[in-house]
Amino acid sequence: MTNVSNRSNLDISAYFVVGPENTKNRPVAPIIKDVVDAGYTCIQIRSKTASALELIELTKEAADVIEKAGRADEVTLLVDDRLDVVLAAKKMGIKIDGIHVGQSDIPVEICRAYLGEDAVIGLSARTHDLFDYIKTADVSLIDYFGAGPLHETETKPDCGTGADGKVITRSFEELAELAKASSIPIVVGGGVKLADIPQLAETGVDGFFVISAISEADNPRAEAEKLIEAWKENYKRKKV
Repeated sequence: MTNVSNRSNLDISAYFVVGPENTKNRPVAPIIKDVVDAGYTCIQIRSKTASALELIELTKEAADVIEKAGRADEVTLLVDDRLDVVLAAKKMGIKIDGIHVGQSDIPVEICRAYLGEDAVIGLSARTHDLFDYIKTADVSLIDYFGAGPLHETETKPDCGTGADGKVITRSFEELAELAKASSIPIVVGGGVKLADIPQLAETGVDGFFVISAISEADNPRAEAEKLIEAWKENYKRKKV
């Protein structure tokens, strides 16, 4: 495997987040294959329960799936939070493109220092002062913002938690304002369902991310295809 980065052609339009706790006890790799075959452009390995070794193995499985599909130069593979896992995977020759971190995770400055200029680094946008943050944040070290949630979600209950511990969901109107305000791409998730995709695509954000809508579906491939086709149809319409 190579370690060529996808930073230069990063595409967050169809973004899938997955870990072993999200699949109804099914293997992760076949679901990733379904998503990659459906045309998704970004895969994030995320688990709060898996060990470092388990995360490295999941990353390897995902990289193998992407490689076998012939999409190693098109699909960006990231790991959530775990800089140690990313560094270990890279050292083992696994094609891993970067990391996604939250506000309370390892600082992006440290991630960039260890991973280098070619790595993709995504950052969960701050919740309680989101608009000011996106307008004023130093984005020189990051490649995209993750924003949300659109709805409250059990899969990621901490998504969008404000200073008072309550979840702050985002309206389509707010997301349209965010898209205009941000100087870097924005991907939105948090309870996103198929019915949300047309309006979400119209806001001007650069992509959607999903977890359970695909990973817990009876037919992950079918759900993945429905979501990405709805995005393409409506995002293209907006751009015309």
